[in-house]
Amino acid sequence: MDDPQFAELAAWIAEAGLAGESETEMVTGFCARVIALGLPLARASVFIDTLHPIYEGRLFSWQASSGETMLSEYGSSRHGEASERWRRSPFYRLVQSGEPLLRRRVNVDSEAEFPVLTDLIAAGMTDYVAMVNRFAAEGIIGEMDCVYSSWATDVPQGFRGADLADLKRLVPLLALAVKSASLARIARTLVETYLGRDAGRRVLEGRIVRGTADRIEAVLWFSDLRGYTRITDTAAPGQIIPLLNDYADAIISAIHAEGGDVLKLMGDGTLAIFTAEDREAACRAALAAARGARRSVVELNQRRTAASLPVTDMYLGLHFGEVFYGNIGSKERLDFTVVGPAVNEASRIAALCRSVEQPVLLSATFASAAGDARSRLVSVGRYALRGVGRPQELFTLDPTQDSP
Repeated sequence: MDDPQFAELAAWIAEAGLAGESETEMVTGFCARVIALGLPLARASVFIDTLHPIYEGRLFSWQASSGETMLSEYGSSRHGEASERWRRSPFYRLVQSGEPLLRRRVNVDSEAEFPVLTDLIAAGMTDYVAMVNRFAAEGIIGEMDCVYSSWATDVPQGFRGADLADLKRLVPLLALAVKSASLARIARTLVETYLGRDAGRRVLEGRIVRGTADRIEAVLWFSDLRGYTRITDTAAPGQIIPLLNDYADAIISAIHAEGGDVLKLMGDGTLAIFTAEDREAACRAALAAARGARRSVVELNQRRTAASLPVTDMYLGLHFGEVFYGNIGSKERLDFTVVGPAVNEASRIAALCRSVEQPVLLSATFASAAGDARSRLVSVGRYALRGVGRPQELFTLDPTQDSP
């Protein structure tokens, strides 16, 4: 590869990174271009760790036979079989040695050293190169401290010296572009995980100025767990976090399935909103989420009871009203949430579930906005809400139509 060709490919990598192309697109485009320039590439893999509550990292695998890049997300490599595979990999050898590159001819003499070489022999590969492009300490995010890559060929003579020289020059540029794409994805994951999906999107769009808020109409969801204080007093300490995670997963999954956005987790409590083109659609979505959450909690309780684990249930208050939705807080610490009298009313309605002995309570405002779904609600009487001027009628789900 001569200098003009290198410069052209380097420019393409930079443009792909700046344009925000995905890692799969970049790996596919890179491999196709180096082949066109004469590098005899048959297989390639690019790995990068991430900052994600479930996955440790992502693998991008390319094969010349298909010309496509496949994405795989992998979990922790710290324990069990995954840990053993990691410790027997060429990349672990590079991490331990501090070297940037490892090359092996793929044959029966070398396959005992690394299990991956056995697979490459079966695929007809003849030469293999593993590379690590490390980040400086200031560039490390969580477990993401480098980009791993591997390159294999099936030509009988293997990679030439010029081929290796080209890879050494080009792969760091690709690694930088992949890191750029990964950081953008990590930012999205973090804000959506900790702020909520819609709030996270708004923050990434630049809505981060303190006091910036929209006046919106929304269904407000306040839920918590029945008898949570009693459970924490009587259950083993090691059971509390798994219990919260189990019930949060059941409830939040139901909210997300119907298009709701979870704004805040408060111990055993959940604050969420449902917005839509019209208020009736938002109410229908919230009711569907309520039914889905109740079903999920019933199924979860069956599994936890079979495992002799403590169980509980969900109390839920639903209200419809106008709120301010945006950034509230100090100069150093902001929260993207909803505020306003309607938020307080929703909280008070949820708190009444215990004394009224109903798992779900809905405001009169919600019932009026629910349209045809109003027929599936029944009144439980008028109640005074703490901090609210006058008593209001509350509703619950008709038990003849909405049994979980």
